[in-house]
Amino acid sequence: MQKKALSLLQELTEAHAVPGHEDEVRAIFVDELETHGELSVDASGSVFCEMGAGPRVMVAGHMDEVGFLVQNITPDGFLQFVAVGGWWEHSLLSQRVEILTRKGAKIPGVVASRPPHFLPASQRTQIVPIDQMFIDVGASSREEVERIMGIHLGDPIAPVSAFTPMAREDYFMAKAFDNRVGMAALIHAGHLLSQSSHPNRLILTGTVMEEVGLRGAKTAAHVAKPDVAIILEGPPADDAPGFSRADSQGRLGGGVQIRLFDPTAITNPRLAALAIKVAEEEGITHQIAVRRTGGTDAGAIHLSGPGIPSIVLGVPARYIHSHNSIIDINDYLSMVALTVALVRRLDQLTVDSLTAYL
Repeated sequence: MQKKALSLLQELTEAHAVPGHEDEVRAIFVDELETHGELSVDASGSVFCEMGAGPRVMVAGHMDEVGFLVQNITPDGFLQFVAVGGWWEHSLLSQRVEILTRKGAKIPGVVASRPPHFLPASQRTQIVPIDQMFIDVGASSREEVERIMGIHLGDPIAPVSAFTPMAREDYFMAKAFDNRVGMAALIHAGHLLSQSSHPNRLILTGTVMEEVGLRGAKTAAHVAKPDVAIILEGPPADDAPGFSRADSQGRLGGGVQIRLFDPTAITNPRLAALAIKVAEEEGITHQIAVRRTGGTDAGAIHLSGPGIPSIVLGVPARYIHSHNSIIDINDYLSMVALTVALVRRLDQLTVDSLTAYL
């Protein structure tokens, strides 16, 4: 199980898929699941794999990662860019990136930084805004960038960071664990669930453009019309320096995170109780989260149609929305295990009970 997990995580985290340009991750989804169910897409680019019969149970993860788009090319061949998704500018200077051209080429570049030798002392502690940053692709003119390298305005830009085992066993570092860890778990759970019966119509869903306002989740939920939704995520860990360990709700090694609240969605209490009960009965390591900030695709999915009971399961990742984040693979395995176990409990009677208010 762990071998498959690592293979999926490496392939997915090293894929280039910023909001609106999720083709590489969608292709992995299709390759992994095309023999397991019925594939379809919506007009926004979200992808579905359906199997089984019964109440409609959506298991969703977003395919996109935070990144950039080419906004301008200067006369001397440097790229200006806009962010797609949330970035802290402090983490960007001197980092490697990759521009995906319209012909499919990947052009390496680096976010330019000025050596301290040229900075007055008063500027060394200032954060440079993104609209004042440039990417150096090694060109000397706009013509060279466009005609020879094939880079044009609007081309997507992704961070470059290899999937890397760390010295501590079970810790791994990569870009885009938000949310390739959710996509890997979704695919992994789909493989396991396809090998035995489950009492529902399972709808595995990869959504687009979560990082820019849950856009794909809106259309995906409209198309899929689920009766209940499980959202798989790579939420921020809170166990590094600067956080209170006593208050930690997203600790590496603490197991799958079961989210009860964030500002965009309140988990259906009956579904939350069921998830916790299943985790306890199955001996799945888990931790409970009530978040003061942030949001997930649940924010859009739970408002779709007549309202969809939704829950968010997560693998805490340190330093998300940067070039390098860290997870514990055991938390991932716990999320896969809980997803599979929870889906197997969602028969028609149980699904109906989640919204039996009268």
